[in-house]
Amino acid sequence: MSLIERSFREKIVLVGVALGGASLADTEDHLDELALLVDTAGADEVARIVQKRDSADPATLIGAGKVAELRELSLAVDADTIVFDAELTPAQSRNLEKLLGRTAIDRTAVILDIFAQNARTREGKAQVELAQLRYRLPRLRGKGKTLSQQAGGIGTRGPGETQLEVDRRRLVRRMTKLETDLKSVARTRRVQLKARARSRLSTVSLVGYTNAGKSTLLNHLTDAGVLVEDRLFATLDPRTRRLALPGGESVLLSDTVGFVRKLPHQLMEAFRSTLEVVNESDLLIHVVDSSAANPIAQIEAVRTVLGEIGAANVPELLAFNKSDMTPEAKRLSERYPGSVVISALTGDGVDRLVEAVGDRLRALGRVVELVVPYERGDVLAAVHREGEVLVERHDPKGAQLRVRLDEAGVARFRDWVVESGSVVVPSNEVAPE
Repeated sequence: MSLIERSFREKIVLVGVALGGASLADTEDHLDELALLVDTAGADEVARIVQKRDSADPATLIGAGKVAELRELSLAVDADTIVFDAELTPAQSRNLEKLLGRTAIDRTAVILDIFAQNARTREGKAQVELAQLRYRLPRLRGKGKTLSQQAGGIGTRGPGETQLEVDRRRLVRRMTKLETDLKSVARTRRVQLKARARSRLSTVSLVGYTNAGKSTLLNHLTDAGVLVEDRLFATLDPRTRRLALPGGESVLLSDTVGFVRKLPHQLMEAFRSTLEVVNESDLLIHVVDSSAANPIAQIEAVRTVLGEIGAANVPELLAFNKSDMTPEAKRLSERYPGSVVISALTGDGVDRLVEAVGDRLRALGRVVELVVPYERGDVLAAVHREGEVLVERHDPKGAQLRVRLDEAGVARFRDWVVESGSVVVPSNEVAPE
């Protein structure tokens, strides 16, 4: 059962640990974000503790003295659950629950809970369930010999199979089934990506920190009708819509799941097939919440996640959103040349963003020189249709063009590309002199 489905809002104590060279200020910032995550999950922060340590205590993370202090605080505020910003090992979680007398979970468990609440499609639910099972498997706790199974007959008596082993086997079996299902979905998605590649439409993906306004922007640009809420991870399932650019060409625009600092690796693995659309994109629109407490840190967090999924080299266009709420958007754009200031809610600056997308995509194309004989009017028309003709001259032998084309276009018209002063032509064509 998710936190928000319970009949009351749990009281939560947050715990942050600054390890090594980490600063207490950064730890407080992380706890502020964790408080938002807890609120999204349906619980309330009633207290918090921050500790500075050289290294993590292997048994309890925070050490025996701090555990005692945390227990007294939890009793004083009548807390139901303790949430740690750092990831707890299974042993640390068990030890803390025994010493504190209440549930002790980490940031990963909270994020998984939120994802479980927001998954809507069959694929999304399977991805979240798989991530939860991967998280729970090493944390299983059985009842030992009290639930062991024994067989009858000489030589078969003994403790047998414990309930823990039965539970573990069931989890592994369920995980295998989910992985098989998701592999099938991934194959279908790869076929769709290949079909999109054959359509010669450029693909653009919206990426950004959770609650940055990606879904609002998608709705404004394409009337996609995607759910929009002012809370973290409101949208998990990707949406792709066609967007017409000012130059007349169309692109495929996709919304993606929002990122967050310390995104659980279980989720990264489970959502890998969904995130393939980011890797295959020609351009990323990185939507930034300029009203956030630390938007620069959010930019770096998103870029870190992009690196983890192999999309670090995909061209990026920064769009500082929520300019209607804060003047900070303008100052941030000055810090990042080439960025755009927008308000996805009011539409201010969105036209400039679309123009910038068109300019960036055209700049990604390769400029080549072509000479097309006049009798091949079909080729000349195809060049104008598929590329951006920068210069066109005419002489008695044919049309000379300088054209910006994508890689597929260059390959299609390679027979008419000028190379080193000569013209490469098909065997049945005459090269211009």
